[in-house]
Amino acid sequence: MQPFLYRFFATLLAFSFYVFAFVPVGLAISPSELGASPPEALVLDEANVFSRASRNEVEAKLRSLEDQRVKARLLTLRRLDYGYSLKSFGEELLASWSESSETPLLLILIETQNKRAALIADSALQAQLPETLLTSTAQTTMTLPLRDGDRYRQSSIDGLTRLSIVLAGGEDPGPPTVIERVALPTNIPTKIETEDSNATTWIIILLVAGSIIPMATWWVFSR
Repeated sequence: MQPFLYRFFATLLAFSFYVFAFVPVGLAISPSELGASPPEALVLDEANVFSRASRNEVEAKLRSLEDQRVKARLLTLRRLDYGYSLKSFGEELLASWSESSETPLLLILIETQNKRAALIADSALQAQLPETLLTSTAQTTMTLPLRDGDRYRQSSIDGLTRLSIVLAGGEDPGPPTVIERVALPTNIPTKIETEDSNATTWIIILLVAGSIIPMATWWVFSR
């Protein structure tokens, strides 16, 4: 029995080592893996969440920002390498890519594992795109569609639309309005109401039975 247990635990240990040591390496990503300069592609869909039509639509929104002298790139990531937050990942990537870019950079990042978004902008864009706007856009405008049905296209388009309005000199439309879902009244009893109703019914049945059975017994034996 002991040799069997030894082989079992040895196999389990080897499998656990493979899962925790090798599998995440294939999924996680670090900024250095994305090169030292911005790619020609406007969308880097590492998480493979966009259809061809959605990708083309997002690229068109990104390209329109060039009229405001902003070079924008959107990245989707499955998961980040150990030690990175989405913001720190974007900041390191921005620092690397900015060295070879004459136009101020704007990075839009989406992490699919935790359904989070982050926007990182070059310091030259701070007057046009303040940190409060970037944070609000990431945490509300983009995150709500992500957590409401994995709507990656909608998240990207909504975020870029909000930034485009501000870059064009318009007033910030603000975060989306959250619609509170109110439960409609129903005549269907709840589980607790059903249990209470059943208990009441049994009490009535027992009271009736307790009255009728003695009377019936007396009537039978008195004849």
